Amino acid sequence: MLIINADDLGADVSRNAGIFEAIEAGVVTAASILVNGPAFRDVLQRIASTNCDRVSFGVHLNLTEGMPLSPGLKFITGPDGCFCGKAEGHRRLMQSGDAALEEEIWQECAAQITALRDAGIRIDHADGHQHVHIFPAVINSTLRAGRVFGIPWIRIPEEPPPSDSMDQNNRVLAEEAETFCRLAAAAHVRIHESSMRMTDHFRGLYLKGRMSLSRLEGTLRTLPAGLTELMVHPGRVSTGPAEGPFSSFSHGDRAKELDVLMDRHFRLMLTRYHIRLTPFPEVRD
Repeated sequence: MLIINADDLGADVSRNAGIFEAIEAGVVTAASILVNGPAFRDVLQRIASTNCDRVSFGVHLNLTEGMPLSPGLKFITGPDGCFCGKAEGHRRLMQSGDAALEEEIWQECAAQITALRDAGIRIDHADGHQHVHIFPAVINSTLRAGRVFGIPWIRIPEEPPPSDSMDQNNRVLAEEAETFCRLAAAAHVRIHESSMRMTDHFRGLYLKGRMSLSRLEGTLRTLPAGLTELMVHPGRVSTGPAEGPFSSFSHGDRAKELDVLMDRHFRLMLTRYHIRLTPFPEVRD
């Protein structure tokens, strides 16, 4: 079984439009919501007007870009009150054992989850923008959120590297993927001891920025038995001016991923390899 989970829902209206195209076509079965994204309200309107009975929605915890929901933060924000950006944010979140930092992270994570739940969205899974949810300073808050808010599933972004070589343009993405895999492996024991569940497998780290029908088929053809989450980043390219912390998200790679998922050959692949799409399964105690 395969969960196709679209990240960054709420980044902008064009991203939302592309993801909902894929939802309505039945090729995206889950989506992770940026609660502090500028198009969050647009997400809620689209959910209300779309049949989402076979779609899981989750929180895409964001601690690096844009404005936080909590006031008065000082450890994970800059002088302007915004998050510190990717590089500096990651540096801070790689720390462990800092109680004050972790308490501030919990405050913001809880605010994002509460805002999503108060909007009437059932939260089926938790993951992180740039996978921050498994960073050393954040993993305690992620697992606490699972317990406090009853979130059943957590993403573990860990997968074997691809057999094909990465070109120089994608080498940075590959190095990032290797870092995320190491962090995921380190989080395994903690998660096994928690109330949250992981899928059996994860894919998508090495497809980001290089999605094609042939590469996707290579992924599908070699899927192991069990439940797999496939992370995707579909969307439409914004026709307006590029503004704000998430403006770089609506570029050609997003439209390319959407085109691949919407291609009739993708559905043929699912049939050929006997793959059934599913949302995150309901968890019963």
